[in-house]
Amino acid sequence: MSSKSLVVHLKRAYEEKGADDGTRVLVERLWPRGISKEKAQIDLWLKEVAPSNDLRRWFGHVPERFAEFRRRYEKELDSAEAKAALEKLYELAQQGPVTLIFAAHDVQHSGALVLRDVLLRRKHS
Repeated sequence: MSSKSLVVHLKRAYEEKGADDGTRVLVERLWPRGISKEKAQIDLWLKEVAPSNDLRRWFGHVPERFAEFRRRYEKELDSAEAKAALEKLYELAQQGPVTLIFAAHDVQHSGALVLRDVLLRRKHS
């Protein structure tokens, strides 16, 4: 394992691309509303690591449900499809900065935050 630390940023799809974004990866099942592919400047769309539609609907971005959302989402990330996509995301992060692009308004209660935590935790395991 490399001793190089992973750099994983979080950014809403509606924010401008930054010079330090590195590889921009959309981690949503649905394309963010009202933004063109050109404006979003996404390098890779990994739908497989996004929360399921059922989980996303259940959560509804209600902060009080976030702890349970995190638990359920991390369980979903154990599926074979999600593990393969997570591996790809991890490999990208080992090569340089990665920015997880998401649509939610609340960064602190988003699937992208959970995903970043999973990636950073994996580096230490």
